[in-house]
Amino acid sequence: MMIRTACFILTVLLPSPYRWIALFGAVVLPYIAVVVANAGRETITGQPIRFNSRAIEVRKDQNRDQA
Repeated sequence: MMIRTACFILTVLLPSPYRWIALFGAVVLPYIAVVVANAGRETITGQPIRFNSRAIEVRKDQNRDQA
């Protein structure tokens, strides 16, 4: 975030050709940060994930018994 803020400040202070580079960095850096932060969270398996309502019902019954 500090680098992005510096890019915005440089956008105001720098002359024209460098201004666009700083503005590009200020716009693109958050996108890259989000992509890197979310990388590797997907679970890739051979089969699609299916919703199992029976397993949820069994868990609800078990929670009622414990209370």
